[in-house]
Amino acid sequence: MKTEKIILGIDPGTNVMGYGVIKVLSNKAEMVAMGVIDMRKISDMYLRLGMIFERVSGIIKEYLPDEMAIEAPFFGKNVQSMLKLGRAQGVAIAAAIHHDIPIHEYAPLKIKMAITGNGQASKEQVQGMLVRLLHLDASDTPKFLDATDALGAAYCHFLQQGKPESDSNYRGWKDFVNKNKDRICSRPSAS
Repeated sequence: MKTEKIILGIDPGTNVMGYGVIKVLSNKAEMVAMGVIDMRKISDMYLRLGMIFERVSGIIKEYLPDEMAIEAPFFGKNVQSMLKLGRAQGVAIAAAIHHDIPIHEYAPLKIKMAITGNGQASKEQVQGMLVRLLHLDASDTPKFLDATDALGAAYCHFLQQGKPESDSNYRGWKDFVNKNKDRICSRPSAS
């Protein structure tokens, strides 16, 4: 019996957020869509976060993904940039949770390693490899590499199928608690 799965990949950003959608059928992946959410003309950070929620929700409604793969923020020296990126990632995750989509988070190094075999690969190398792996027309690749980074997150998740899942794959707090009952500490009784 053939099973089909749709995977949405997200490359979080506060100026430009990438998304990529792949369809998996009989253990073969093909690109369905990719693009960016461009927020550079919106100066208010909170309006940008609202737009992320609305657009990610719209992408979910349009493509009906079974799962979402999102790139984890990398730890940089600029704390303010990390905070903004974390907010953008959190809002995209909230949109997936709102639509009951399971979330899988991957470090940039893991995505690059899965796609190119080199955890230090450039964005251009990731894009070039995805063009070959998914049989894309190189002239159709978007101007922003954020879109192919998001496609890379989705493809990385496709490659992880059948492998043990990491502890970071939860549908929400309730799912986290249910999967970690053995790790929950009970309160000491009052004597």
